[in-house]
Amino acid sequence: MTNSAEQKNPDGSVPEGDGTGGEPSAGERTGGSPWGGMPRWLPRAMVLFLVLVGVFQLADWAFRQLIDLFVMLLVSFFLSLALEPAVDRMAARGVRRGIGTFLVFVAVGVAVVGFVTALGTLLVDQVAKIAGDLPHLVDSLIGWINRTFHQDLSLGELQNRLLKDSGAIESYIQQAADNVWGVSSTLIGGLFQAFTVGLFTFYFTAEGPRVRRTVCSMLPPAKQAEVLRAWEIALAKTGGYLYSRALLAVVSSLGHWVMFALLDLPYAAALAVWVGVMSQFVPTIGTYLAGALPVLVALTVDPVDALWVLGFVVVYQQVENYLLQPRITARTVDVHPAVAFGSVIAGAALLGAVGALIAIPAAATLQGFVGTYVRRYEVATDPRIDRGEQRRARRELRREAARRLRRMVGGDGR
Repeated sequence: MTNSAEQKNPDGSVPEGDGTGGEPSAGERTGGSPWGGMPRWLPRAMVLFLVLVGVFQLADWAFRQLIDLFVMLLVSFFLSLALEPAVDRMAARGVRRGIGTFLVFVAVGVAVVGFVTALGTLLVDQVAKIAGDLPHLVDSLIGWINRTFHQDLSLGELQNRLLKDSGAIESYIQQAADNVWGVSSTLIGGLFQAFTVGLFTFYFTAEGPRVRRTVCSMLPPAKQAEVLRAWEIALAKTGGYLYSRALLAVVSSLGHWVMFALLDLPYAAALAVWVGVMSQFVPTIGTYLAGALPVLVALTVDPVDALWVLGFVVVYQQVENYLLQPRITARTVDVHPAVAFGSVIAGAALLGAVGALIAIPAAATLQGFVGTYVRRYEVATDPRIDRGEQRRARRELRREAARRLRRMVGGDGR
């Protein structure tokens, strides 16, 4: 007995479908369930999506936890680029790189400690002098305010106001005392970060050739030359950047020394060096720290001198920002002033003070590396590009013709 469920076409062929004579279901045509339910691939896609979201969240959490380490590694790398030329010179003379790096660190540490010690002694002396001369200084300040602004202030009135606000002052002192632990923990954290940066800088500098060899060993030969070229560009640009900061520090020290000497401030040379070094090598707050100490010292002499010092510091900072720094940086690091200014803004927005400090050498390195691979073509003279150039050339020709005519007339006259 044959299967009665099997139906055939009039020509004897079996119709397409599920064997029952009907059309294929929508689920079968789409690869899903034959009953028109959820497709077979959808559960796997949902699981894969959840896994990818979890991996992304884990990577984001890990990156946020390690961002401080990445920043310290970046700072250490650029510091090692600044120190490596000196270590290379010592290694070329037969000194082992570890010993050479240690000697360079010792030299830098001695310079920093000597600078801090000298300025710290100056600061302690001036604070002690201000504390001893405080009554006389307050009387002089009140007298100057009364003469200049036609006021009638008195020391007794100021004392009454201070006593009136003694409750607020006491609460502020209590709050500051409660925050001592927080300040101490911040200080300890800063010291730990400085130690970590110094340690990585030492390793990057002492093991510079090994680090480069390790990086190149993970790349094909065609890419190794590019990495080494980028490394050399970074060395040159970082050295040029430090040279520009040192040159700006010298110019700043000389300018402030002249001003402080004219005002007859005590420790004029030391104060000028303080302003030059702090304003150039301490990012963001360096300018304010640099100007605070000479203003404080000037207060012990005359409040008017303090105003002169403050005004000169502010004016010189503007001159340096808009005239000196862009030109010196463009010559030493070979970066356009607009690019240097924009890179500092971008670095500060991305990494804060650290980004502002390393932005210019990083931009110079990127510009130098890209410049080696970007092909440039000669551009023909076109008035749409050099507007006014033809007019300037005609003016120069007329001036040259006039000079020749004057020489000819002068020759005939003789």
